Amino acid sequence: MIFRSVSLCEWRKTMNGITMNLQADHLIRMALQEDITSEDITTNAVMPDAKKGEVQLICKQDGIIAGLEVFARVFRLLDETVAIDFRCKDGDAVTNGQVMAVLTGDIRVLLSGERVALNYLQRMSGIATYTNEVARLLAGSGTKLLDTRKTTPNMRIFEKYAVKVGGGYNHRYNLSDGVLLKDNHIGAAGSVRQAVQMAKEYAPFVRKIEVEVENLDMVREAADAGADIIMLDNMSADEMREAVKLIGGRAETECSGNVTKENVKQLVEIGVDYISSGALTHSAPILDISLKNLHPVKE
Repeated sequence: MIFRSVSLCEWRKTMNGITMNLQADHLIRMALQEDITSEDITTNAVMPDAKKGEVQLICKQDGIIAGLEVFARVFRLLDETVAIDFRCKDGDAVTNGQVMAVLTGDIRVLLSGERVALNYLQRMSGIATYTNEVARLLAGSGTKLLDTRKTTPNMRIFEKYAVKVGGGYNHRYNLSDGVLLKDNHIGAAGSVRQAVQMAKEYAPFVRKIEVEVENLDMVREAADAGADIIMLDNMSADEMREAVKLIGGRAETECSGNVTKENVKQLVEIGVDYISSGALTHSAPILDISLKNLHPVKE
């Protein structure tokens, strides 16, 4: 199965442990290096020496919070002594005006890490919030909501984690993660049947093979060729209903193509196993979050 279904608990453990060190740290460092090429001129001008301070992390909009450990990691890569008292956790519903954390540390670090840390937290929380809104529309249907690879470059690990926090599921993580024969792959192979046959011969037997189809003839060919998953791409509701009947349980079914929270509910009645939506990651607005009320504190 190419759809990731690890539990939120497992994702949290991974994000806090090995994956944070191997996959996330270097990306966070790159973001910091992009923002601080030599020094933070403004901060160094007003705070030439180390001084302990405190600042509040405040939510300015209702939503679902995601990315708190990434937020914290930004500051701890700058100074591991920064202390953060979190008052919520990933996956919690947060409200406008809520104090979500209090940070204590060198004021220079709090100022220099602020923008990068908030960029991650706002983006991830926006995705979790949007995903949650869409996922709730599918509640009780048995149809799972999937993301896609339409992610921001160098942000995929964070954005797909945010989808999980919001109640969605991850499709394949990258091109090495599963076989998905799209229109151009089929064109290169010569036909749906030929593409499926070549994939079966090349890919490890533990990999399932998904085929993207655009009409009922392709549906028949994919099902007859033994595809494990058939993606109904940009087909009408009537065509998708007919496609599900044609497949008749021979393969799992997924519908895709311009799926948003405005139209997802009408797709549930079609009876597909999965609905994938690139909008979860490419169109989710950020959640408004700020660091406020910075002030010095006594050592």
